[in-house]
Amino acid sequence: MKVKQSGRSSIPPAVTVRAAAMAAAALTVAAGLGVRAVGDGAAAKYAGDALYTVLIHTLVVLLVPRVRPLTAAGAALAVSWAVELAQLTDLPAELARHSTAARLVLGSTFNAPDLLWYAVGAALAWALHTGLAPRRSPVRL
Repeated sequence: MKVKQSGRSSIPPAVTVRAAAMAAAALTVAAGLGVRAVGDGAAAKYAGDALYTVLIHTLVVLLVPRVRPLTAAGAALAVSWAVELAQLTDLPAELARHSTAARLVLGSTFNAPDLLWYAVGAALAWALHTGLAPRRSPVRL
């Protein structure tokens, strides 16, 4: 008995999505480092803020490959805002004094415009994710 090939890859979709998310995360980190190396001032800082949220979006997709773009963008924005708002307390600054990793991830000083740039990053991540996500066919009853 012959098995008809459907033309689809034997790689499970979750593996493909996770591989793409890992590549996107690496590209996002490279872009962030590149912006900081080449640029300076407000442009580089705010581009870094937007890319921070894009990176969180890619990590959400890595953890939950079937997540919808809007849900992933909303989660990334919520995490970014929570980290920024936590900077209104002394905890991130205290952790940053003891750890470079904590300083890079949590920051140390609250800056209200960062909230806007996180939203820009979430919108960018949503747009890219929406453009790359496979189209779902409508359910027919």
